[in-house]
Amino acid sequence: MTALNSKLLHPLPALALACVSLLLSAQPPLATAESSKAAEAAGATLFRDKGCAYCHGANTQGTPKGPSLVNVRKTMKPKQIAGQITNGGQKMPSFEDALSSDQIAQLVAYLRAKHRPVPAPPPPAPATPPAQN
Repeated sequence: MTALNSKLLHPLPALALACVSLLLSAQPPLATAESSKAAEAAGATLFRDKGCAYCHGANTQGTPKGPSLVNVRKTMKPKQIAGQITNGGQKMPSFEDALSSDQIAQLVAYLRAKHRPVPAPPPPAPATPPAQN
């Protein structure tokens, strides 16, 4: 009986360890959703502040300088979008030196968002003293 009990109990520690590892590595879905929403919002602000809107339009609708990005989430995978931002191509310059990998990820999150957020309002301009004559 002892040999049978040890064979039956032997896999339990490994199974318990696997379950604990899985629980520790899993993130709650709500935290992931919140972080992706934060990344999308940060990407919206970057899109405006880093000059993307100059070529691609304020609402990603495109301009004579750059194509529309309205449906980019349907036509390009995240890695392709990140590669385009990083390396440029055709008329688009590379932004590898201008953006961090986190910023590129935020832009990708914004461009891949089903409902793109509006960027945060820009910071107020510093007050200029009145001109003295």
